[in-house]
Amino acid sequence: MGRRAKNKQAPPEPLDKPEYPSPKKLGKRKAEVLDEKPRPAKKSRDATSNKTKNGGRVKFADQEANSSDGWEDVEDGGLVGDLDDLLSGDDDDMLRGPVQEFDFGSDAEEDAPQPALPLRGRKSKQSGLPAKIIPTASDDSSESESEEDEEERITIANMAAKSRALDDEAEAEAELDIAEQQAAAAASDEDEDVGMEGDEDANGDIDAEPFHLPTPAEREEEKISVPDVHTVQRRMRECVRVLGRFKRLAEKGRSRSEYIEQVVIDIASYYGYNEYLAEKLFHLFPVPEAIEFFEANEVPRPVTIRTNTLRTRRRDLAQALVNRGVNLEPIGKWTNVGLQVFESSVPIGATPEYLAGHYMLQAASSFLPVIALAPQPNERVLDMASAPGGKTTHIAALLQNTGVVFANDSNKDRTKSLTANVHRLGCKNVVVCSYDGRQFPKVMGGFDRVLLDAPCSGTGVISKDASVKTNKTERDFTLLSHLQKQLILCAIDSVSPESKTGGYIVYSTCSVTVEENEAVVDYALRKRPNVKLVDTGLEFGREGFTRFRGKAFNSSLSLTRRFYPHVHNMDGFYVAKFKVEKRSKVKKGSTDEGEMVEVIGEDGAVVENKEQQAEVAFDSDEDRPYLEEAKRRRMKAKGLRPPPRTKAPAVSATAKASA
Repeated sequence: MGRRAKNKQAPPEPLDKPEYPSPKKLGKRKAEVLDEKPRPAKKSRDATSNKTKNGGRVKFADQEANSSDGWEDVEDGGLVGDLDDLLSGDDDDMLRGPVQEFDFGSDAEEDAPQPALPLRGRKSKQSGLPAKIIPTASDDSSESESEEDEEERITIANMAAKSRALDDEAEAEAELDIAEQQAAAAASDEDEDVGMEGDEDANGDIDAEPFHLPTPAEREEEKISVPDVHTVQRRMRECVRVLGRFKRLAEKGRSRSEYIEQVVIDIASYYGYNEYLAEKLFHLFPVPEAIEFFEANEVPRPVTIRTNTLRTRRRDLAQALVNRGVNLEPIGKWTNVGLQVFESSVPIGATPEYLAGHYMLQAASSFLPVIALAPQPNERVLDMASAPGGKTTHIAALLQNTGVVFANDSNKDRTKSLTANVHRLGCKNVVVCSYDGRQFPKVMGGFDRVLLDAPCSGTGVISKDASVKTNKTERDFTLLSHLQKQLILCAIDSVSPESKTGGYIVYSTCSVTVEENEAVVDYALRKRPNVKLVDTGLEFGREGFTRFRGKAFNSSLSLTRRFYPHVHNMDGFYVAKFKVEKRSKVKKGSTDEGEMVEVIGEDGAVVENKEQQAEVAFDSDEDRPYLEEAKRRRMKAKGLRPPPRTKAPAVSATAKASA
């Protein structure tokens, strides 16, 4: 009796009407049987073991006659399932019947291979596959392709031909891409023209009324009343769109100058400029870029600081400021001393590091002239307009406190802040003076390098000083341009062309107008033939104008650099670098015997006799002391130490004869 026979269940039902398990369980059981791997035969068998080799499955005696594995064929009346399935639930009563004979099999049966069991459920996709792979036409094609690949292997002989073929394919694809881009651009233009039939207002809603350019009478009426901001903004946008495709979108009978005049008036009204300055700045750029420039002037520039390398390193300074709650990062690869400050929990101009002279609050654009100047140690450098000292202290740091830096500013009141910054940053090679820059060739000269950050209109720093929008007139630009031309000539004359390491001048302004930049540089090139423009050494920035609104400048002005707030995210700036060379003297040609040289005597008559000409000729020994004395005076005027006087030479023989 089994362990469950003790519970005295009811007698089992007769086997003539067996209750089969559900088809779901049958299918599951058969799948489990198929998944089992065949077990290897054992060498010895324990006859007293109660465990079966077939995983606890039973086989009835009446099914043994039909098949050795009779539990697979359910139709023959055999019962399929596990012993636990038979004994679970209500089927436990079946154990009350006569004891069935359990066939535990034999070693011979285990050794015999079992036939594959048929599946009644869903057939596997792989069941219908043939045992061997049958070659098809696709296999033949793949074989031919592989043979072609073997034939097309790159060798030294066909390498050049294959490279040419690849280049031709790349060119063809590039031409197709260009053609597709042009077609897409044309289609987008057509779609835009179709979509722009109804104009959008400030809220993005499409208006039924098309854009209409105001007439002069309507402009006068609009000046009397306060214009609507949204109307002005929409009109600017429409004018820019029309000027971009004037032939297609312009109204009939309206000229391009009318649209330009209207957009300049709207810019002056919307951004708060006077019309003269708005027009001057507008013509510097293409129409869409001009709007970007005016927009950039409304946004403040990033806060930047310059590391004082005389006292610390940028890495140490950045770590110290980060520990104080300052969020910063390096400005860019073009400078190794600049840091950009994003936010700070402490006043950036009152930290202990600032008071100790570890850094200077300075705009990023102010780094550019000093980088272009590139002073070398032990040089004499002049900063003609130095207050408040950002560029001067930068020069001193690059000189490593060697040489001499003359920091000049014509405004004596501004020299106080200049002196304070020089002391705070530990610059020991700076001499502060207050002269008019136009007096410097007479006051002092012979410098290796000169930096002229000329006074200007400030049209590049409108984001800092909004008063420039309204207080600059045509007269201001004329006066400033005249002053800048005088200063640049004085700066050129203050440089020593005989300097072994220098002889350079950097001219810079914080303005973007042509009258203060290219026009001044071109004037200096025309007035000083011994001066030429050289590369500034700045890796970025736009080239200077060589032509502007009918004016043609020297072609070398392309070496100068312009910087804009909407392009470089810094104040508008202009930088030009000159190289001063020695003045070329007119060489006296050797006189041949056939050439007649006229010599004029003291009485004004022409001396024709050669002997008389020899008597009238100059004596170099007699003139040497006068020439040396003149040279000493010139050196003193330039601030140089003249050599000691030499002894007076002996009186020449001609002088004795005359005596």
